[in-house]
Amino acid sequence: MGINVDLTVIWAFIIAFAVFMYVVMDGFDLGIGILFPSFKVGEERDQAMNSIAPVWDGNETWLVLGGGGLFAAFPLAYGVILTATYPLIIAMLLGLVFRGVAFEFRWRDPRHRALWDMAFSVGSFIAAFAQGVTLGAILQGVQVENQAYAGGWLDWLTPFSLLTGAGVVIGYALLGATWLIWKVEGTAEAHARRLALWAAIGTLFAMAAVSAATPFLQFEYWKRWFDMPGVLATAQVPLLTAIVAFLLFRKLRGGATAAPFLLALALFALGFAGLGISLFPYIVPDSITIWDAAAPERSQVFMLIGTAIIMPIILAYTGWAYWVFRGKVGTHGYH
Repeated sequence: MGINVDLTVIWAFIIAFAVFMYVVMDGFDLGIGILFPSFKVGEERDQAMNSIAPVWDGNETWLVLGGGGLFAAFPLAYGVILTATYPLIIAMLLGLVFRGVAFEFRWRDPRHRALWDMAFSVGSFIAAFAQGVTLGAILQGVQVENQAYAGGWLDWLTPFSLLTGAGVVIGYALLGATWLIWKVEGTAEAHARRLALWAAIGTLFAMAAVSAATPFLQFEYWKRWFDMPGVLATAQVPLLTAIVAFLLFRKLRGGATAAPFLLALALFALGFAGLGISLFPYIVPDSITIWDAAAPERSQVFMLIGTAIIMPIILAYTGWAYWVFRGKVGTHGYH
């Protein structure tokens, strides 16, 4: 039993790591799509696209790993969560498809580039918003009976889930803007810096609103955040968030290029830590724990061997791709 519990916790951290990697890595190129209409047609938009051209599709590897890992390691949670959020998952996948097709066709079909630019932006917004609403739907709780979803098709649609959806869109816009500060130049960089300042303010307001509302969703959340002595540890999250936010604004105004993006990633990491504090050990809040949802021990061992081989390879080739395409991009880059 002890070995099984340890493996279950390890798998929970693997899934959480894969989801976080997807959020921050695909988040910035979704954010570029969200901000895309604000950039001037021509050089500014071409620079923005070239900044993510070599890496955008590789970033989605983490979505496959996170989703596939959830299905394999926690099949019960996979079934419940997807059944509860099918409309959102379908919307997210369609958004990603439109974005991917538009990304390639805007270069190969210049006569209709305005149409593909719009598809790229709309697809990015839909995918980001659907991810945020899904997060809110999980946080507010899913109705479960006899280890199966027992709610309706639209139970996910609440003011709180719409708030988290908007928060993720704004947060991704911050990641996208800070990435562009790092990667583009000229008027595009100046415009991205202005957008990053506003997106940073919006992200902090969204984080504050979601953080204020979450403890009131379920009493368990309140206890995990505010009961002694745990509050002594959890209080460090908002403190660190305030410090990172201060540094982010300072670097944005000081003209730094790489630091704003790294600090934006730190903000997301702290937000992710807050989610972990709220949820753990539940994978479906107050209904299914990670141990309830876990696959058999032999399955976990078998999958862990494969993951121990594959994940370092993914990290290595991802790091290599970012290293090869480091530095500022021009209008005649990847394509």
